[in-house]
Amino acid sequence: MYDILIIGGGPAGLTAAIYGARAGLDVAVLEKTAAGGQITSTHRLENYPGFAEGVAGPEFSQILLEQAQRFGAAYIADEVMDIQLDGSEKQITGKLGTYSAKTVILAMGASPRKLGIPGEKEFTGMGVSYCATCDGAFFKGLRVAVVGGGDTAFEDALYLADLATEVHIIHRRDSFRAQQYLVDKAKKKTNIFFETCKVPLEIRGGFDLESILLRDVNTGEEKELAVEGVFVAVGQQPDTAFLQGKVLLDAAGYIVAGEDTLTDVAGVYAAGDARTKTLRQVVTAAADGAVAATAAYHSL
Repeated sequence: MYDILIIGGGPAGLTAAIYGARAGLDVAVLEKTAAGGQITSTHRLENYPGFAEGVAGPEFSQILLEQAQRFGAAYIADEVMDIQLDGSEKQITGKLGTYSAKTVILAMGASPRKLGIPGEKEFTGMGVSYCATCDGAFFKGLRVAVVGGGDTAFEDALYLADLATEVHIIHRRDSFRAQQYLVDKAKKKTNIFFETCKVPLEIRGGFDLESILLRDVNTGEEKELAVEGVFVAVGQQPDTAFLQGKVLLDAAGYIVAGEDTLTDVAGVYAAGDARTKTLRQVVTAAADGAVAATAAYHSL
């Protein structure tokens, strides 16, 4: 019986473990992949306070894990298959075992939707990015493409326009889902170009990313666009499928919880990218973890 069981070992989950264990509680973290979650695939984290020279994603993850374990938190490599959150004793069933806890912090994170085209996986972290604010500075003075037509794509393009020499917005339609004021703002930028009615077919390059191959959805014509970076902004998918009917989710599958991290189920908290929020960054995930663990501590 754990005081706090944390599902997800990314920055939110590991920070929650640090705060919970440091408060003297019996804490465990369940993580199905490597400690650190998505951050392990980040080439270099440059916008986290305290790391002036930046830090490699895997290194940052290891620091968080060791800090949590130093305070006494347990780390369990297991994937959650089912969860029962009603009542004062929560039951979590994994592939390798069953766990009980007085409180649960849901910190599974959210994964960027992939394009699923050749070259995407090979160049991820080496030219392909899913976070403009995280990686934009690496492309200063270079040419980049942003794939998507929603608010995030346009916000990314506007952010990158202040860094890159050229920003190409690639969208499969001739109209955009983004708010009109964002579209108008982008159209005023002299270094933002629009590749509408086009879909990406392949990301190409040698050691470095060199281009993206596009196909016109109307004519079938293909063209190769020379860029050094590709930012994918076609949405995110929270890892919350196993929570359907267990806790309140919004239409997109995110756990409904505010800045206090409280869900609609007593003793259950949501932290990090899996919860409803406006900014999904490592620093906000860590803040959520601290808030959730503190809330759990006070409830106990």
